[in-house]
Amino acid sequence: MARILAERYPDADCELDFQDAYQLLVATVLSAQTTDVRVNGVTPALFARYPDAAALAAADREELEAIIRPTGFYRAKTTSLLGLGAALVERFDGQVPRRLRDLVTLPGVGRKTANVVLGNAYGVPGITVDTHVGRLARRFGWTAEEDPVKVEHAIGGLLPRKDWTQMSHVLIFHGRRTCHARRPACGACPVARLCPSYGVGETDPEAAAALVRTAGRG
Repeated sequence: MARILAERYPDADCELDFQDAYQLLVATVLSAQTTDVRVNGVTPALFARYPDAAALAAADREELEAIIRPTGFYRAKTTSLLGLGAALVERFDGQVPRRLRDLVTLPGVGRKTANVVLGNAYGVPGITVDTHVGRLARRFGWTAEEDPVKVEHAIGGLLPRKDWTQMSHVLIFHGRRTCHARRPACGACPVARLCPSYGVGETDPEAAAALVRTAGRG
């Protein structure tokens, strides 16, 4: 299944726009409960105003809230970003750490965010268990676990470590484009014949094809 999906989405990658680890870390924190499109809409102005951790740590709360407001939950996210900037400056000389155990000590950063940064900014293999990855892993029968950490370990035990980051992207692409939460396009799915959940969604090929999204930064 992993091989077939990788062939379907050869260009799967991180859909957040970033130029370095700091930008990716901030963008990933902002991506909670919103779409990548919305995050990408605010980050150019955000990074122009706060180009590094020191600038972010010193940000005016009201000004920061105004910039990130479109991403939702902006007050809580502002608190996280201010704490994140301060922690990076105080404990890591303003640099984003390269170890998961350090990353998860930062405000607003859990294993999912840490693995995004490690895999995409530093080339350290990691499995990003967002809602899409968790849903697909269960539908595929790869695991029955609901807890994201347990899902991460289950997938990690099935796939070569070198494939972890890319397979995370592939699963997210498939979840956004074909294997939707409410009405998956089963009849247009490349792994339908291998999937134990085939039939939970639309099985008619034409109707299923109409459900497939050509892009999905949701």
